Amino acid sequence: MTTQILNKLVTVVAISVVFAFTSCDNNQQFDKYESTNGAWKKSDVKKFIFEQNDTINPYNLFINIRNNSDYPYNNLFLIVKMSDSKGKAIIDTLEYQMALPDGTLLGDGFTDFKVSKLFYREKFKFENTGNYSIEIEHAIRENGKIKGDSLLPGISDVGFRVENIN
Repeated sequence: MTTQILNKLVTVVAISVVFAFTSCDNNQQFDKYESTNGAWKKSDVKKFIFEQNDTINPYNLFINIRNNSDYPYNNLFLIVKMSDSKGKAIIDTLEYQMALPDGTLLGDGFTDFKVSKLFYREKFKFENTGNYSIEIEHAIRENGKIKGDSLLPGISDVGFRVENIN
């Protein structure tokens, strides 16, 4: 078996294990991924829409990233826009550590495939009921360069998750 086939097999098994663990999750209110087809284009803004009917209880909001060893940076910069049903928007520029200084990827998973569950908002209370929209785009650029990277290799999926706090 070639190394490439073995890596693909390990990736499929890792994805299956992740789905098995997340499918039995009682805290999940919303959890969805969008594929990047192996590399995230700057122009490919990931959008998630979910309905929220609870304005009393707090929730934890996460950005989920599936990446592999093709990811060339230690950090990930994101621009996230959350809009409520009344048009109010919150825009954040966020930085997450994705690897150690020696290049070892952080996150859960096997071999070179990792899943990172990144806090976006902790104990967040929604102000209004109705549909909420989340837009996520990467804002990566090399040190010393003004123009951002148009293609970010090594990111296979971007997700958004809303969890009940028990």
